[in-house]
Formats: sequence, structure tokens, C-alpha cells
Amino acid sequence: MSKLLDNMQPAIKEETKHVAIYTATGVVLMWLLFLVLHFTMPEKVPFNYTVILGGLGGGAVAVLNFLWMGLMVQKAAAKAGDHDAVKTLVKGSYSQRMLFQMLWVIIAIVAPCFHYVAGILPLLFPGTGIKIMGILKK
Repeated sequence: MSKLLDNMQPAIKEETKHVAIYTATGVVLMWLLFLVLHFTMPEKVPFNYTVILGGLGGGAVAVLNFLWMGLMVQKAAAKAGDHDAVKTLVKGSYSQRMLFQMLWVIIAIVAPCFHYVAGILPLLFPGTGIKIMGILKK
């Protein structure tokens, strides 16, 4: 793992850190929303360990997916001269990352230790955070 981090471009480390912050912020806000909804509708909206575990798992999957994408872009940039190799690499990475996310969605729905909404929502937080920060920086 340390070899992977040693070879990682500084921009990927920095952007992954930003995405981790956006995702963690989104997960905490989601937990607060669950808590408020639980107090207003305790019979319909739970706030227990399944919500916490779902948020932690979904957040981890979201950040790992972004990191995986960044590493793929770095590898593709190193093969910039070979168009076919880059295309194959990008398509393969995309398929693997989508499979990884879909596997997590299935686990979040099926496993009783995760609340499915709390497990799936964090997958949306990196993209949302990036868009919000893009708007705020303009």
C-alpha cells in the first residue's frame, strides 16, 4: 500500500482528500437528517447502528471509488501515446468501479447491519461536493 501511495501523483492525493472531506461532511449531514426525522417520525425513520454503519460503509466506498478513478487516470496518462491501450484501460476501470459500487448497493440492501438508504446515499456525495465547490469557486 505504501508503494501505491509513493507513486501517486500529488494532485490525486489532494483531490482524494477533498473528496473525503466532502463525503464525510455529507455523511454527517445525512446522519443529522436521520436524527431529526427519527425524532419527528420514530416509527418510520430509524436512527441506530445500521444508519451509522451504512453511512460509514457508503462513504468509504465513495472515496475508494474516486481514488480508484484517479489512479486509473494517472495510469492512462502514462500510456498517452497508445490510444487503444488507454481506451481499454478506461473502459475496464469504469466497469470495475461500477461493479464495485453495485456490489456495495446489493450488500447495503441485503445485509441487516446496514440501513440501505444510509448506505446508498453517500455514493452521491463526492459528485455533489465537487459541483458545489465548483459553483462556490466561481
